[in-house]
Amino acid sequence: MSMKRVLSAIQPTGRAHLGNYVGAIQNWVKLQHEHECYFFIADLHALTTAYENTQNISEDTFQLAVDLLAAGLDPQKCVLFRQSDVTEHAELHLIFSMFTPLGWLERVPSYKDKKEELKGRDLNTYGFLGYPLLQAADILLYKADYVPVGRDQLAHLELTREVGRRFNHLYRPVFPECKELLTEVPFLPGTDGRKMSKSYGNTLPLSDPIEKTHKTVLAMMTDPARKRRTDPGDPAKCPVFTYHQIFTPNDKQAELAQGCRSAGIGCIDCKKVLLEHMDQHFAAYRQRRKDFESNPDQVARILTQGAERARKVAHSTLTEVKSALKLT
Repeated sequence: MSMKRVLSAIQPTGRAHLGNYVGAIQNWVKLQHEHECYFFIADLHALTTAYENTQNISEDTFQLAVDLLAAGLDPQKCVLFRQSDVTEHAELHLIFSMFTPLGWLERVPSYKDKKEELKGRDLNTYGFLGYPLLQAADILLYKADYVPVGRDQLAHLELTREVGRRFNHLYRPVFPECKELLTEVPFLPGTDGRKMSKSYGNTLPLSDPIEKTHKTVLAMMTDPARKRRTDPGDPAKCPVFTYHQIFTPNDKQAELAQGCRSAGIGCIDCKKVLLEHMDQHFAAYRQRRKDFESNPDQVARILTQGAERARKVAHSTLTEVKSALKLT
């Protein structure tokens, strides 16, 4: 697997949060040292559910870039860019839309799931239905060897392979088959115990000041059975303990779990211990974030240079595609 090409992306729909960091960003930082990595901010994808209100996309893109750089992405070790700066993404998506059966898109499991989650929005658009096809164009444009995904994204990746096979069969072989790089994403509940999601308003944004993060964590839901300080609890039912499993050393976790079960420690004290470890973990991140946020020209330059590097690969692939289609 040494130095294979890896591609992944994240949408600028609001501020990046702790779930994004634990589920994807941390893994990206690790992968950049092991593979040829292309990471992009998917602003075109953001339009699939936020087409009615685009006024924050530019600022959210900047803030997301700041978060990624502060978390440790190094433009010397990976290619970081904005999707819309490489127009080949949209062009290849258009070409794929000409021969992809509608049934392929309608059967993607996340289509109905996401529609249910975002109930109340008008999502009866091709952009929303065609989201996995744009994703296929993103991946195949760079002939990615691996795509980091959780198990819930495997159907999207299989669609990508099917689209590539169909193109190769109809015209001539251009696209290799990408493979999944399965990432075991720990479930990180939101502040209310449900899945962490911007649509639920239960996230912990990475860009929040430390004081606000403390206030949010101290107000987090815990084991519902612990109504009083003297009530014993069950760490397995406490959203806060899930955070301890990520940020707190194992020996301290065991001590806190025992204290919870015996009512030897209260929920507030338990949260304060968590905050100590989270503060240590994010100390360097917060300083780097402050530096990048105060230098928007540097961030813009990094994204522009990343787009130039990405465009060379994208243009080469699209040239092959047009040749296969007899468009040249």
